[in-house]
Amino acid sequence: MGKLKGDLPPDLTMKLMTFNILFGGEDRFDAILAIAAAERPDVLVLEECVGWEDGARLRAVAEAIGAPAGPQHAVLGHANLRPSGRRNHVGVVSRAPLAKVRVHAPEVLAHCLVEVELSLAGEPLVVLGTHLNAGSEDRRLAEARWLLSLVPPARFTSGLWALVGDLNALSRRDPYPADLDARLAEAGITKYDSPPRFDTMDALEAFGWTDALRVKPRSSRWATALRGRGVTVETRTDYVLLSPRLRERLALAYVVDVGAASDHHAVVAELA
Repeated sequence: MGKLKGDLPPDLTMKLMTFNILFGGEDRFDAILAIAAAERPDVLVLEECVGWEDGARLRAVAEAIGAPAGPQHAVLGHANLRPSGRRNHVGVVSRAPLAKVRVHAPEVLAHCLVEVELSLAGEPLVVLGTHLNAGSEDRRLAEARWLLSLVPPARFTSGLWALVGDLNALSRRDPYPADLDARLAEAGITKYDSPPRFDTMDALEAFGWTDALRVKPRSSRWATALRGRGVTVETRTDYVLLSPRLRERLALAYVVDVGAASDHHAVVAELA
């Protein structure tokens, strides 16, 4: 990324990035690596790491962003088995060493959640990387409520926390048109219900999470996916959410157009 007016110098920022790579990305892996290398995030959360169990592709991603190889810098969260027979693993790669790592895969989660802790300017930063249910708002809401049960409210308020990933949920803060319900119906999209529901994002925001892209966007680009059959609808389900104190450190956030590398664009937040 080129330096923009008002940007902080690179050595004074930390970049968090989420990128759903679509079913493992094996046939698009060179493009995925190129995007990761160009953005060079400090913490990268990858969703749908299907077939990455041998660790080779995760190590290649680590190398692309300049992170050392090894479990202190890269972790693959093994996901629950889907009805399709796939396991949509969640990968987290960090240029800084990870002080703590926990992988959660209870039955309530469609996939899994990777919880890591590292340091931001000498203070602990907890990053929760996850991928919520794609098909049901009721399931997503149950997952979000379980996730919130992991977060002690006092520590959340006083500490630095980030929730990063494909949440498969709509936010009422995004600029959806008034006829969104009709557009979704015309496109054959049923995953958000009719009328469209925003319960999952409402619950997360009520807890205190802030959507980085809605606070300090670098541009007007906001959608991360075009959905539908024949008719397409702009949607966003990819987020970097911040705790109150981490929001104070937010410099800017933006969507990365990944072209044909995936069916999701990536989202980046830069923190002071």
